[in-house]
Amino acid sequence: MPVQRIGLRFASALSLSFILGACSNNTMNGVFPNTQQETGQSNPDACSSSSLIQNRFIVKWADGHTSVESGENAETFKRKFIAPRMGKITHVEFDQKLHIQQEQTPAASPNVDPPPNWGQDIVQASSAWNAGINGQGVLVGVVDAAVDYTHPQIKPRLAANLAEVNGKSGIDDDGNGFIDDLYGWDFEQNVPDPHKIIYPMPVNPADDGNIHGTHVSGIIAADHKTGKMQGIAPEAQIVPANFMDSSGSGSLGAAIQAIEYVSSRGVKVINASWGGSSCSQALKTTIAGLAAKNILFVVASGNDFHDLDMVPDYPANFTFDHQITVAASNSNDILTAFSNNSYNFVHLGAPGQTIYSTIPGPAGYKNLDGTSMATPFVTGTAALLWSLRPNATYAQIKQAILAGTDYRSFRVKTQGRLNISNSINALKQMLPQ
Repeated sequence: MPVQRIGLRFASALSLSFILGACSNNTMNGVFPNTQQETGQSNPDACSSSSLIQNRFIVKWADGHTSVESGENAETFKRKFIAPRMGKITHVEFDQKLHIQQEQTPAASPNVDPPPNWGQDIVQASSAWNAGINGQGVLVGVVDAAVDYTHPQIKPRLAANLAEVNGKSGIDDDGNGFIDDLYGWDFEQNVPDPHKIIYPMPVNPADDGNIHGTHVSGIIAADHKTGKMQGIAPEAQIVPANFMDSSGSGSLGAAIQAIEYVSSRGVKVINASWGGSSCSQALKTTIAGLAAKNILFVVASGNDFHDLDMVPDYPANFTFDHQITVAASNSNDILTAFSNNSYNFVHLGAPGQTIYSTIPGPAGYKNLDGTSMATPFVTGTAALLWSLRPNATYAQIKQAILAGTDYRSFRVKTQGRLNISNSINALKQMLPQ
């Protein structure tokens, strides 16, 4: 049966997709959605029953954490799980499926590919590197598909969880609820992420879940000393949190738990290169809570060439002060044919077509297209700016990024494209030493 979907934000032949539930309070009955939502009839934004996992539920607790629980059905879950815990639970909704689907309009390839690091050049990333601004000391959360921990340009940039690295195997040495999370966590299988053997590549190397997380991570922070890819913030550290399996399938509940995990590890900025057509109250609450931790949330606008004023897409359409939504531009310095846009919901453009970056394997590199690729350019820029001014607020980092754009008459709030040199100057003016 057909389902609405949310997708990884790159415009290859395939994209990962999953449903988000409605955000309207009218769909809620106490802490649990109206059971009419099971049929998608209680609100136009509600999910169809075919998109929901009818025996699995996302539970938001009063202490702020999220769990994913199982039950025979909604009514039984209300009676046996929710009712005895009413004072401790703030919100419950159905967990939802993730699926890979064909992209209707893959990005057209240029007649001649631009140079591998054209995106870094056009946003003037070298102005930061030449000044010794490399993202040093900044932790970046990558909530995505699995990351190849063994890639020579990614391995040096992993943020080690020292309590676990120096602790005992099989023991939760830091008491965070995750045993042996040396670098990150796999919320799809609920195990430490480094267990994954990503290389050699599977039979179908085009599967989005096999390459997406590694590609995004390389754009953000690939180490310049260990390979040919120029990460935007080459001394930043990555905290990976996977919520998909190797084929690109996962769930909304796992994505929310991944966001909470990286935020608990002390990241300053989170990269979210995914999104969808309707919204979840649980996701909205989770993202809202990042502001209190001074975390910037950077999200892809989507690849459907939609005006987000007319066709909402979440989390891109959230309007949090600590969120930046990114469109994709190409080497001709125009918005790509696939990028979503909006004067109200999308903030700026960044390079997102024919973007060269790391993929799994010791010599793994590939060009990919999409707002998935544009988003980590902005995430990496935030890491650069925080390494320049470690005490800056997310509002100041966001203001500097948006103030620094080069005007290109893009259909976004700033009408501009990311310029790292300008953003550095803007932050220096805002926060002189």
